[in-house]
Amino acid sequence: MADPGDGVPDVFDPRRYAAGPPYAAYRELRDHHPVARQAEPEVLGWPAGPGFWAVTRHADVVRVLKESGTFSSALGATQIRDPAPADLPFIRRMMLNQDPGPGSRRRSGGGGAPHDHGTLRRLVSRAFTPGRIERFEALVRERARALLSGARDGAEDGVFDLVADVTDDYALLNLTDLLGVPPGDRGLLLEWTERVIAYQDPDESPVLGPDGRPVNPRSPAMLAEMFAYAQQLAAYKRERPGDDVMTSLAHSELADAELEMFFFLLTVAGNDTVRSAAPGGFLALAEHPDQQAVLMNRQVVVDTAVEELLRWHPPVLSFRRTAACDTAIAGQAVAAGDKVVVFHASANRDERVFADPDRLDLGRAPNPHVSFGDGPHVCLGAHFARLQLRVLHEEALRILPRTELAAPPRRLVSNFINGVKSLPLSMS
Repeated sequence: MADPGDGVPDVFDPRRYAAGPPYAAYRELRDHHPVARQAEPEVLGWPAGPGFWAVTRHADVVRVLKESGTFSSALGATQIRDPAPADLPFIRRMMLNQDPGPGSRRRSGGGGAPHDHGTLRRLVSRAFTPGRIERFEALVRERARALLSGARDGAEDGVFDLVADVTDDYALLNLTDLLGVPPGDRGLLLEWTERVIAYQDPDESPVLGPDGRPVNPRSPAMLAEMFAYAQQLAAYKRERPGDDVMTSLAHSELADAELEMFFFLLTVAGNDTVRSAAPGGFLALAEHPDQQAVLMNRQVVVDTAVEELLRWHPPVLSFRRTAACDTAIAGQAVAAGDKVVVFHASANRDERVFADPDRLDLGRAPNPHVSFGDGPHVCLGAHFARLQLRVLHEEALRILPRTELAAPPRRLVSNFINGVKSLPLSMS
């Protein structure tokens, strides 16, 4: 894992994240190379790329995320690795890979005319209403209570794995309830999520193409099964409507391809945001017993604590944009067509914004973290994610005694998702 050169730390190699985000490297970049050129070598079988600019200061990250006219989500999509040129029109059907304004319109194919980014976001916002989400709170609380009680009561010698026993099921089942996925199909969503999210992790077996190289999990061929299911579920909801997001989408003005892409986005992002953030928060508490005591003694409001846990352990580590024109960031010239990657985890530890940022402070306020992004692509499901995290911690305060690490956590090898694969906790 060589540095990109000139003493600039490498924050690209996914293997660097196996022990957690490289916060020391982030700090060096913020202090000395706030817009740093990063090499993009072949890693874990994935081909080399042209390199990119790593943006690590909070103000610059927010600027890139907000200025969609200068930093485009559509030109090269939003993952660090370049998609195959033939796949790019397909990938641009997803709202995440579009830019606001009429120029973002992409021919969707089937079921009606395509919509621009703003219209798509408004259409889905109608389904993702705060009222609908709030109605799920009782169900979410019941599930949190059942999973936490089961983990506590089934623990061997007082030890349980929070990920396997609680958070994986909690995130997945909450999402499938919100979407309206029948119980027998819920395992499919987990399989599809893991295929897309864990593609960099050596523990996962990638699908190989005829050339022996891994196939991009976001390519049309790899998503065909998920898309076919989305259409089947939409047809089912038209005949048997319910109080769920897929019923709203099935009866909306979305074209067929747009509905498929929304199902993909909600399945993957909706599941993995909580699936990553929830164990990350409990890991932070286990590693900071003083702050765990503050929470257990009700010395801080749970909502405020959740915001600090999100700052400390953002579920998404990075997002890519592409410069639409020649520009500059923090004095560094950036050419049109260059890849620009913002690092949320670094922005959340920026000393220029957060006092004593390497200290977990559950009472921190204000707390302008960027764990759900910013600008026109700010996370549409942030309200639902916050509700789930708040309820989970509220129920943990009622059900679990003090917890501490029983063994080191196992983390996802990824420069994109801040995942925790296993979190053994002991109760005392």
